[in-house]
Amino acid sequence: MYEGAVQDLIDELGRLPGIGPKSAQRIAFHLLAADDADVRRLVNALTEVKARVRFCAECGNVAENELCRVCRDPRRDAHVLCVVEESKDVVAIERTREFRGKYHVLGGAISPIEGVGPDDLRVKELMTRLASGEVNEVIIATDPNLEGEATATYLARLLKPMGLKVTRLASGLPVGGDLEYADEVTLGRAFEGRRLLDV
Repeated sequence: MYEGAVQDLIDELGRLPGIGPKSAQRIAFHLLAADDADVRRLVNALTEVKARVRFCAECGNVAENELCRVCRDPRRDAHVLCVVEESKDVVAIERTREFRGKYHVLGGAISPIEGVGPDDLRVKELMTRLASGEVNEVIIATDPNLEGEATATYLARLLKPMGLKVTRLASGLPVGGDLEYADEVTLGRAFEGRRLLDV
């Protein structure tokens, strides 16, 4: 244990996802040794992102305006909607250059262990978007892990009575992995080989 501000910094860094106690300590001491200008740039970047970034009113992706870049693009196919867990998944899919439709970001996945149910996700907003009748295919691109599969199954059962074509990304993605870590080729092949969900 360190005293005062150093321990406070280590504690705050340790609250970040993926940062354990040792990593938090290393980052804290790196910041202590860094130039004042470098630390100011980091502080400014954190302040700016909190002040300027919001969530897209249409899809839930991160945006600096009311609508994100994808939702503002008139060249996107509004008939195909790709449902993802997080904004980072939009970035991963966009890198493939395989998908030209629009997105819907759920804000997570169903996880009873963590107390996350359908009401904690942007499912109502998804149903509202689909009510217009403009979308005819929904691609469920949740992570290929237990929570992602549960979310995909829940959504497929919810959407099937609407008469929509509901597909899931094909194999090629490792089970238990996250979309953000998949390489472009694997993710691109998964998009090309997506399949209908039977429930």
